[in-house]
Amino acid sequence: MTEEPRLVVLISGDGSNLQAIIDAVRAGKLAAQIVAVISNRRAAFGLTRAQQIGIPTHHFPLKPYRDEGRSRQAYDAHLADLVAAYAPDLVVLAGWMHLLSPAFLDRFPGRVFNLHPALPGQFAGVHAIQRAYEAFQRGEIDHTGVMVHRVIPEMDAGPVVATAEAPIYPEDTLADLEARVHATEHRLLVEAIRDVTSNE
Repeated sequence: MTEEPRLVVLISGDGSNLQAIIDAVRAGKLAAQIVAVISNRRAAFGLTRAQQIGIPTHHFPLKPYRDEGRSRQAYDAHLADLVAAYAPDLVVLAGWMHLLSPAFLDRFPGRVFNLHPALPGQFAGVHAIQRAYEAFQRGEIDHTGVMVHRVIPEMDAGPVVATAEAPIYPEDTLADLEARVHATEHRLLVEAIRDVTSNE
């Protein structure tokens, strides 16, 4: 892989994990270049984060495809065209809230990575932190965590690249746990990108 791998980051919201990558690159802790940020939501603050430092951004919504009766595969194929134009070494899903089909994934085999706020085999899908908090309250778990994995069509089920545990304490509110998990996400995502890009 090149000395400074090219990253395209897909987001749907605030972009705090994108900010963690930006901060690590600026601090010299991650040798990488974010060449584009794409969001399916126009109001995603992560787009603003990228625009403020001159990273190209795109709003690429699914709704027009649905409204026109076009398939999800068509959306994914056109999204892949947009991403491919930036010749990325890695595609990083940092809070991207769509499943990606083979119409996208087959264009970037083994190079699409997702950050998920739960450990492997636990709490796939949305609201993972809240579900972990509720499981803790029921006495079913005593910690949660975060993983980075290669993306396959099945939700949050691809080969695991990195994991980190996050403790849950009896006095925690849901907001406390969310803050701890997000801090863990920011650290693990940067570490995982660094490890993958230095080993490939």
